[in-house]
Amino acid sequence: MMYTSTVIIQKEGKWYVARSAEFGVVSQGRTIDQAKKNLQEALELYLEDKPAQRKAIARERPFVTSMDVQYA
Repeated sequence: MMYTSTVIIQKEGKWYVARSAEFGVVSQGRTIDQAKKNLQEALELYLEDKPAQRKAIARERPFVTSMDVQYA
């Protein structure tokens, strides 16, 4: 079965940290591509380990947006 995940990648020091918004799984890598690859592997292992939760989690899509915040 195929799942789609919203992935958020942020640079933290020398590492890129990749997070799956739907599944809460986090991984990292020295490059963006490596972080994505490591997250994909982590997600595959997570889904393999959580078969009863797959359907419920797959339906929960986050609402992703941006906003402007003014500061002094």
